[in-house]
Amino acid sequence: MNYTVITGASSGIGYESALAFAARGKNLIIAARRTEELETLKSKVAEMNSDLDVIIRTVDLSVTANVHEFYEGLRNYQIETWINNAGFGNFASVGEQNLNKIETMLHLNIQALTVLSSLYVRDYAEVEGTQIINVSSGGGYVIVADAVTYCATKFYVSAFTEGLAQELKEKGAAMQVKVLAPAATETEFAKRSLDADEFQYEGAIPKFHTAKEMAAFLLELYDSKKVVGIVNGETYEFQLRDPIYPYVTRTRK
Repeated sequence: MNYTVITGASSGIGYESALAFAARGKNLIIAARRTEELETLKSKVAEMNSDLDVIIRTVDLSVTANVHEFYEGLRNYQIETWINNAGFGNFASVGEQNLNKIETMLHLNIQALTVLSSLYVRDYAEVEGTQIINVSSGGGYVIVADAVTYCATKFYVSAFTEGLAQELKEKGAAMQVKVLAPAATETEFAKRSLDADEFQYEGAIPKFHTAKEMAAFLLELYDSKKVVGIVNGETYEFQLRDPIYPYVTRTRK
């Protein structure tokens, strides 16, 4: 049995992506901090297709030791697709940002994603049909005011993922590596970024997609041969593109 791993699956894009992959008959390993939401997701999948296997892993991936333990705990499963969706944002000027929150964000958005991608590549790069999809942001290609540190983490995700895709292509590896870059999406993102109890997108944000729409875009990227799936920040059109960052092949002597 093959499985699709989705981190940050308790809400938003991760949650809707799990349902989208389940609709295609994919067995799932869903991970997040909140067990109750994962159980709700598992029940929804069972209503869609009771034959699917759904494995729940409650884990805080902002803690480095948990990242390694999480991956090692999946050794008995054959993993077809790995989606690094877990992450969060922050809106504040650099001089005023909460450094405890920032350190956690750096661990989750950068460190956990890098470690999990690296371990998966190590084990599956030569397995036909495998994919990594790392969720970045439009803020991984454009710096947004009062979100400089968050955007920097997503610049890292975009550059790392595009570079990994180029590296594996150079080596002729079987695995495909892709990056999804959403624009504003109606999820818990704004609420956590602003440290607010509630946030209503309608009326506050001129344009945005729903999490379900972004999950559909993620599937478009999954089905394509392109490396980047990005939402145009002006038109909100979803575009499939070749790598955006320059990639220089190192000459070895």
